[in-house]
Amino acid sequence: IAYFEIPKLVKLWASAFGGEMKSISAKYSGSQLLQKKYKEFERAVRVEEIDGLRLVKQLAQNMEEMFHKKAQAMKRLVEAAEEAHLQHEEDPDLQYEYFNAVLINEVDEEGNSVELGGEFVLQPNDHFNNLSVNLSLSVVQVPTNMYNKDSAIVNGVYWSEALNKVFVDNFEKDPSLIWQYFGSAKGFFRQYPGIKWKPDEHGVIAFDCRNRKWYIQAATSPKDVVILVDVSGSMKGLRLTIAKQTVSSILDTLGDDDFFNIIAYNEELHYVEPCLNGTLVQADVTNKDHFREHLDKLFAQGIGMLDVALTEAFNLLSDFNETGRGSECSQAIMLVTDGAVDTYDAIFAKYNWPDRKVRIFPYLIGRESAFADNLKWMACANKGYFTQISTLADVQENVMEYLHVLSRPKVIDREHDTVWTEAYIDSTLPQAQKLDDGQGPVLMTTVAMPVFSTKNETRNRGILLGVVGTDVPVSELLKTIPKYKLGIHGYAFAITNNGYILTHPDLRPLYGDGKKRRKPNYSSVDLSEVEWEDKDDTLRNAMVNRKTGTFSMEVTKSIDKGKRVLVLHNDYYYTDIEGTPFSLGVALSRGHGKFFFRGNVTIEEGLHDLEHPDVALADEWTYCNTDEHPDHRYLSQIEAIKLYLSGHEPQLKCDKELIQEVLFDAVVTAPLEAYWTSLVLNKSENSDKGVEIAYLGTRTGLSRINLFVVPDELTNQDFLTAEDKEGVFNADHFPLWYKRAAEQVPGTFVYSLPFTGSENKSVVLASTAIQLLDERKSPIAAAVGIQMKLEFFQKKFWTASRQCAALDGKCSISCDDENINCYLIDNNGFILVAEDYTLTGKFFGEAEGAVMNKLLHMGSFKRVTLYDYQALCWVFSESSGSGHTLLDVSNYSAFSALYEIRMGRSMQVPCDTEYPAFVSERTIKENMGHTDCDGCIKSFVIQQIPSSNLFMVVVDNKCDCSMFEPITMDPIEIMYILYLTITSRLKMQKDRRRPDTCHPFHPEENSMECGGAMGLAPSLSAVLFCILLTVCPR
Repeated sequence: IAYFEIPKLVKLWASAFGGEMKSISAKYSGSQLLQKKYKEFERAVRVEEIDGLRLVKQLAQNMEEMFHKKAQAMKRLVEAAEEAHLQHEEDPDLQYEYFNAVLINEVDEEGNSVELGGEFVLQPNDHFNNLSVNLSLSVVQVPTNMYNKDSAIVNGVYWSEALNKVFVDNFEKDPSLIWQYFGSAKGFFRQYPGIKWKPDEHGVIAFDCRNRKWYIQAATSPKDVVILVDVSGSMKGLRLTIAKQTVSSILDTLGDDDFFNIIAYNEELHYVEPCLNGTLVQADVTNKDHFREHLDKLFAQGIGMLDVALTEAFNLLSDFNETGRGSECSQAIMLVTDGAVDTYDAIFAKYNWPDRKVRIFPYLIGRESAFADNLKWMACANKGYFTQISTLADVQENVMEYLHVLSRPKVIDREHDTVWTEAYIDSTLPQAQKLDDGQGPVLMTTVAMPVFSTKNETRNRGILLGVVGTDVPVSELLKTIPKYKLGIHGYAFAITNNGYILTHPDLRPLYGDGKKRRKPNYSSVDLSEVEWEDKDDTLRNAMVNRKTGTFSMEVTKSIDKGKRVLVLHNDYYYTDIEGTPFSLGVALSRGHGKFFFRGNVTIEEGLHDLEHPDVALADEWTYCNTDEHPDHRYLSQIEAIKLYLSGHEPQLKCDKELIQEVLFDAVVTAPLEAYWTSLVLNKSENSDKGVEIAYLGTRTGLSRINLFVVPDELTNQDFLTAEDKEGVFNADHFPLWYKRAAEQVPGTFVYSLPFTGSENKSVVLASTAIQLLDERKSPIAAAVGIQMKLEFFQKKFWTASRQCAALDGKCSISCDDENINCYLIDNNGFILVAEDYTLTGKFFGEAEGAVMNKLLHMGSFKRVTLYDYQALCWVFSESSGSGHTLLDVSNYSAFSALYEIRMGRSMQVPCDTEYPAFVSERTIKENMGHTDCDGCIKSFVIQQIPSSNLFMVVVDNKCDCSMFEPITMDPIEIMYILYLTITSRLKMQKDRRRPDTCHPFHPEENSMECGGAMGLAPSLSAVLFCILLTVCPR
């Protein structure tokens, strides 16, 4: 057969297959009927362009109101706590039986309640994820290393009982509240509603509220800290181990608004990270983990020159402060040593007196107290606090002390700053341990407020009583966002003052199948790591600086588990959320994404069609707020809509506009039910049961499903169920088939093999979008489609490829010939049909590297590079530093090489990767070419299948082209040059905005409580000097 005949034949096969598939897909999905129905309503419909700025401001206001309600609840707790403490007289002999979170409902051998236990009624409550709780009382948790009946704890528990009433009150006023709590400076934690805590397998509860981010952030102001570690010879052995643990504990108390560096000293200074001498870095998870790794490398030798170290620390703090990059608030030097031979007053006189802007916190390591006096003196003379740490068990409690010193100015000022944490998961709390509902732990932000002692006699001591807080799950924020107004590809996102993501559809904080686990720095993923096309951080920096404005750029969005890509032009709108450190953004995609339409039908018509058994509404969308009132929690969204429209339930709050539109969609799509039913009855049409399901979704989250076979016979049981995450309407995305159909040419179908978790490649989906109008600016009203058996689809392809124009019906060539290979591939290069069945679902470049290479050169396909800054890579080695090989991108994560999941000798470490995706060039309908394989010419033809996203590729297979490497979609780890990694990751600090308040010192502060300094007899000059300082504090 002549070579030029083949393209003609391929065109014939392609149009035969395309024609048949289009008629099957259109017939069973009912797409033409639905298009006609929307046309009939065209006159009753009003199309509007979405005003992005107005929308983002409205959403920010909704969030602001929600956040404000939570902050008001905390304010009520603060007032009640301060009043209760004011009325309470401390009684060292107080005996008081309280409900201890671990001991409630525990009995001894005789069956009697244990001390601090007692009967505590617990009932499952669906608002608290069906955990058993007590809605009228709180429980008290005391860390395992503290004595349950310690006088300070019993007194604190006694007066804080007054909070029970306020907890209950708050919950009645705002039923969307979840956990409320009070973390005491004494270490106990009062939690409402009451819940039972279970110790870990070692009988320990490690939770100490005072080292939680929300506590530290509310208690102290942002700080710049230099940690000095003595590594002289006397620190050998256990002392160095305790010192490293102390430094690590200090790092735990630093957060994203703080800056630090660590210097080890003997005769010389050793910056723990040599690349970062002379500067401080932000205390985010990545940086702290990086420094922790270096701590392990310290060893003790030589003699300690503390004067040199102190001088360096003072200069470092002063120079860094002048750059304007730090916290510009509190400053401190942490001194971890086993003694000091001098008081170094000359150094303090030169750098720190009389203002004493830098506080000194000495930690004396070991049991010896020969040099304690000098260290105590340093603390007292520099507004600091001295502690001695003799064993590893003492570390935690002693490190905590400095926080209560730093909180003094805030307390004396009586400034109840409201703080909001970035998004995090606290897996140590009992509710988090039981929350694994398959979804894994829940991301949340905490609003917290400090509680002060208001007794006049202790005012100048600035006593912090503790911190109150409540959690706000990030999913609550999403409920305030009407997804239907953002269009098919649109989304809302929020970031913190540090540029970290609070919520964004591309944030992936968890990884792993089954029981999900947190990624190491899931809470500090920067906006620039997901909106990476914004190379100059224009959008990010405007949002960090709380501006209101717009921005636009072309983006490549990876979908379908990273295997496919959509190229979109996004317009971004952003503004700040007042009263919080957050900024809100909305992204709308140009084209259909900028339009919205309103239709109108009567309530009777709408309800009649909405109540059909095949209708479902988007599970995570808020048509009506059923969370707010306990009576409404059991209603389905459709029941809630009925109740709302009946007008008998004034307390039920609903989205009137969305309900009006969902009723309209229910009416327009109703005729499809009868149409599908008639197809089911006319069985002969679908005799081989090739088509299994028809489905439709509309812009309002309404969906209808029709089965053409009985449920047990479905080839893919997961499709359109909650298991199929990408296939259904979600809080932040439209179904994958809907998104892809929207980007197809109107009237054509998009065909795909679902990439399900199981290797089940047994079905093909075909879907198409329904446009409201015939013009380019038309909004998309709905999408419909079918699921068919893969073998049915493939059979149609092979049948079409046996046709020819020969009058006698004897074709000279067909896909059955040994000399040619026929493939059916989609617009992203994935194989749907091949003679070798095992290639189904594989990327075409893996099967035919030489041909794919040529298709890229010819422009039939183009390669798009995507980046994943939240990836996990497998490392095969003893240490995490060497021997990188690659992950499978389905396991996503984030940077910080500390985190490792050991699997034999391989482990996963966070990394950055880049990977390709491929897209066909729409305008090229057909092409032919050949490629030279060692003197043998391999030719091929590619032909678009009409009305689809598919291509037929026919390749002659006489040549061996194995010299051409297969083209794969495997990710490649981005290897940074080591020095660049450290400096770019750590030094190149991005724009951030400081918290609005700062309380570094207060003239009335009594700094004489400086850690065990009272029982001392220091040198007379030191005493005189201290007196002098208190008389003239500045």
